[in-house]
Amino acid sequence: MDAARPIIPSGFESGSPGEGAPRATPVMEQYIEIKAANPDCLLFYRMGDFYELFFEDAEVAARALGIVLTKRGKHLGRDIPMCGVPIHRADEYLNRLIALGHRVAVCEQIEDPAEAKKRGGKSVVRRDVIRVVTPGTLTEDTLLDARRNNYLLAIARARASIAEDSRFALAWIDISTGEFRIAERDRGGLAAEIARLEPGEIIVSDALYGDAALAPYLRS
Repeated sequence: MDAARPIIPSGFESGSPGEGAPRATPVMEQYIEIKAANPDCLLFYRMGDFYELFFEDAEVAARALGIVLTKRGKHLGRDIPMCGVPIHRADEYLNRLIALGHRVAVCEQIEDPAEAKKRGGKSVVRRDVIRVVTPGTLTEDTLLDARRNNYLLAIARARASIAEDSRFALAWIDISTGEFRIAERDRGGLAAEIARLEPGEIIVSDALYGDAALAPYLRS
């Protein structure tokens, strides 16, 4: 069997019908709560030896990774799409998702299942997001190119030049090495600096992101 093929975790069967639609199971309620706190990320939700993804996250990840999309149980009367990746290959799949521009929130079990059982038979193992993985925040050697830096670059208009809109403040860091630098550049120098640094990720304000003149450098 393909190692990337998702398994069907227990605990996602439909709950007892409420008024008009099945209610969510305790596990699904936990998933929905954690996902709501991380709406801009694909949520890697730890269940045993797999990270599982559900709903739209599952559909996006299955297409991006070329893995099987299946379903398990229902929520509000509709099937729940699901896919998963094994823990021992998580770095490989994370690397592929990050390379495609996705952000990934990694949600781990933060207590022993035996402790959850002490709270009652239907208690859910506590889980929480332990990190959000983005192109500029990688630290794992397995996800980095040893031949080059992986910079996280922040850009803002220099305060003294707001009126003329011609100078920019830059700060960049390689989180994996601790290297940190700052600089100020004019519009022409900004393009050259971005090309020189080849950052893994750029952070800008909505106003800068919407600047048509900067778009070729910020969205390449």
